[in-house]
Amino acid sequence: MGSVVARPGRDGTPVSRPAAGRRHDGPKVVVIGSGSWGTTFGKVLADGGAQVTMWARRPEQAHEIDEAKRNSKYLPGINLPRSMHATHDLARAIDGAEQVYLSVPSQSARETLRAMRPYLANEAVPVVSLMKGVEKKTNLRMSQVIEQELRCDPARIAVASGPNLALEIAKEQPTAAVIASSSQDTADAVARRSRNEYFRSFVNTDVTGTEFGGVLKNLIAVAIGIVDGVGYGENTKASIITRGLVEMTDFAVAYGAQPGTLQGLAGLGDLIATCQSPLSRNNTAGRLLGQGYKYQEVIAQMNQTAEGLASVGPILALAKDAGVEMPIVQQVKMVLDGRMRPREIAPHLTTDDDTPQGEGTQNGQDDRGGALRRTLERALDLLRDGGRGSRSDRP
Repeated sequence: MGSVVARPGRDGTPVSRPAAGRRHDGPKVVVIGSGSWGTTFGKVLADGGAQVTMWARRPEQAHEIDEAKRNSKYLPGINLPRSMHATHDLARAIDGAEQVYLSVPSQSARETLRAMRPYLANEAVPVVSLMKGVEKKTNLRMSQVIEQELRCDPARIAVASGPNLALEIAKEQPTAAVIASSSQDTADAVARRSRNEYFRSFVNTDVTGTEFGGVLKNLIAVAIGIVDGVGYGENTKASIITRGLVEMTDFAVAYGAQPGTLQGLAGLGDLIATCQSPLSRNNTAGRLLGQGYKYQEVIAQMNQTAEGLASVGPILALAKDAGVEMPIVQQVKMVLDGRMRPREIAPHLTTDDDTPQGEGTQNGQDDRGGALRRTLERALDLLRDGGRGSRSDRP
């Protein structure tokens, strides 16, 4: 890396960080998409020492990021690093990049990938999905869409997920994420690049679980927003979060995920952050629904895409194919379709069947408290070894 300055970390030890105003000499990486999350991740990469080029669909947005080091529409009040640049020219953005990060709406990802394909001549470059959605027409996860459109080896693809509320990270509030790839080498390489003083990346090889965790938590967050908009309290929300984690685990395991992935950053961690924060787009969308706004009215009011709204249908179709019951997600769909009043969602937390039911998951993981216990173990491991990783975060 280039010139750095040392300043005390939170434990009093010096932490090296690129000096303000000085040029980084790290590798070039590109982030395709300049919304709040894409721009924030670009900042994470730049603060970790990379030379970052953002690609923006709108020329005026690219100009603001490049010249003013601001993205006033999506990250108001945030100053971006000087090592972040931006362009509207896709070929120029990708040229020479050692890693490519994708942060565009899931429903337009295929179109963007097709436009990118001619410029990705280097077949060894990792392609990292920052997206958390399922394609409507195909029910495919974003990593599968990337594989199809770029015609590349799955080992070259990684996904990033976790409790990642963009504005908090842009303000450099400490958080963690998980990088998943079928290739351990790819996951490690991306995680090494996606880390800095306030952002830590862990790794696993469970792409399915990591990716579905990022999708499914959005649906539960919409449900939480609905009951919040109605005016229900913490008991209702805690019940939905807990039962929602069961639905998420049942679904993901049915498609080959490891249960532990849903009990980590990509599952429980992301679920907690997305459900409880007013910064969550999906929570906000649900709250508007709970307040009586119709689906199209909610869409019109949203500044950015709430991926959960578009993913409800595909997830329920996949759940049906796998024989998985998802009553909370089903009721979100009924509210979206106008077939259920928002106030009616809470009494139907699980099912209309009066038969007493067990609390465990359908996949036999009847481990009450296990998710919380393992999450606490991970936190303790992280504290013990100074953030270098934990037993549970590597496969």
